Amino acid sequence: MFTGIIEALGKLISIEKDQENYILTVESSISNELKIDQSLAHNGVCLTVTKVEDNTHQVVAIYETLQKTNIGTLKSGDLLNLERCTPANGRFDGHIVQGHVDQVATCIDKKDEQGSWRFTFEYDPTKGNFTVEKGSITINGTSLTVVDDKEGQFSVAIIPYTYEHTSFKNIEIGSKVNLEFDIVGKYIQKMMAKQSS
Repeated sequence: MFTGIIEALGKLISIEKDQENYILTVESSISNELKIDQSLAHNGVCLTVTKVEDNTHQVVAIYETLQKTNIGTLKSGDLLNLERCTPANGRFDGHIVQGHVDQVATCIDKKDEQGSWRFTFEYDPTKGNFTVEKGSITINGTSLTVVDDKEGQFSVAIIPYTYEHTSFKNIEIGSKVNLEFDIVGKYIQKMMAKQSS
């Protein structure tokens, strides 16, 4: 389990295709602390570390992951938000994040609000996902609060610290991002659907 509080930015060094899988080599300030078999969120996608060497680590993204996330669109040099699993005795600073992406969204607006940035994203509402104002949303692994929402669309406000220390500084109009919707909301939605059927 994760909390959506980004620990470090990783730089994608290389992508190697292995049958239908991609082997990603990532350089980061925490790579040398990782262990093989450890779970690590990359842009909100929980992947298993398969190799650690100096300041780099490797993970494998299988076909299913490539189809449901933005991992397959990455290229060498891209930045990745990294977060290790939450320790049992650690602080819970964000919200419950599983590292399982629900769908990919597109950035449709980015505004500099002189001290913060407002990003608006569009997603497919037919997949049963939704947001609520002041509710939680995970974008590329980052725990955020929804500013406003309507069907298939929502916005978030990004403070300077988050902008500089995550991949948000590289998100532009047209960028694809990974979304994980609030797990509590998903359970409530499923229970309500069962009661009404």
